[in-house]
Amino acid sequence: MQQSPSLPSPSSPISIKPPITSPPPELYFQHFSFFLFRINLYQTMAISLNYTALSLLLLHLLASSLSVSARPATFLQDFRVTWSDSHIKQIEGGSAIQLILDQTSGCGFASKSKYLFGRVSMKIKLVPGDSAGTVTAFYMNSDTDTVRDELDFEFLGNRSGQPYTVQTNVYAHGKGDREQRVNLWFDPAADFHTYSIMWNHHHVVFYVDEVPIREYKNNEARGLPYPKFQPMGVYSTLWEADDWATRGGLEKIDWSKAPFFAYYKDFDIEGCPAPGPAGCAGNPNNWWEGSTYQQLNAIEAKRYRWVRMTHMIYDYCTDKSRYPVTPPECI
Repeated sequence: MQQSPSLPSPSSPISIKPPITSPPPELYFQHFSFFLFRINLYQTMAISLNYTALSLLLLHLLASSLSVSARPATFLQDFRVTWSDSHIKQIEGGSAIQLILDQTSGCGFASKSKYLFGRVSMKIKLVPGDSAGTVTAFYMNSDTDTVRDELDFEFLGNRSGQPYTVQTNVYAHGKGDREQRVNLWFDPAADFHTYSIMWNHHHVVFYVDEVPIREYKNNEARGLPYPKFQPMGVYSTLWEADDWATRGGLEKIDWSKAPFFAYYKDFDIEGCPAPGPAGCAGNPNNWWEGSTYQQLNAIEAKRYRWVRMTHMIYDYCTDKSRYPVTPPECI
């Protein structure tokens, strides 16, 4: 993960936004109705299936589990400290961790394995109070020098009372600079919230509590790069970046408020480990490659429009000072 450029400029309207709002209630109603429909459908299927068919289904699921990593992860089993182990504390029996930032060091961790396609998620409680100048990051990275692929969540600290900003970025074949910023519609330091990255052959989707805040589509047919050849590890860091993180670097970190804490739990990785079984990443039967996940559904699309209309504060696609010609993936 590289340091982000100074964007937008301090004079931009990044800190001038309407009051934080919540997703429209009808979105949750529609989602709940769909959930009930699925329950009824599964009940009907269960009644109609005979024992032989049910046995075959269970065998299929068992076979799938042999090639795909699909279980709750724990820190001890699936991650390693990559930076300053004295600043990472395991809590709740290793199922949760505390990251610490002070004047001596930040810290970071990474998955022990890399994965090619799938879904990764974590529940994170961000730095509370005056967190200006701090960055809490959750991202995937191929860890290759010149043509790296990377999918970033970066949570930019704030002055007390201001909205928390999340910046996303996508690197494909070494090319990045695709920043988007969204002000979160809740206080992410008050409780844990789920942040997820869905990655398949069709698109990459960044989710906050199942609300899509960004979609990056596979446009290889138009000659545009897409990350699909390099496995990526799962990483997280807590660090000081007050030269750019809060209002373009105008707001500096207040070390009198240190130490700063962020908390993580419920690590979940579902994907094809690399190296792993041959053909796993290209298997169209992997659940994340199914037709349901090849594009946003109607409810997700509505939520996505709501985020972009009410909470997006920066989009590289519309930044004419950086890109006088609109980047082709934005068209």
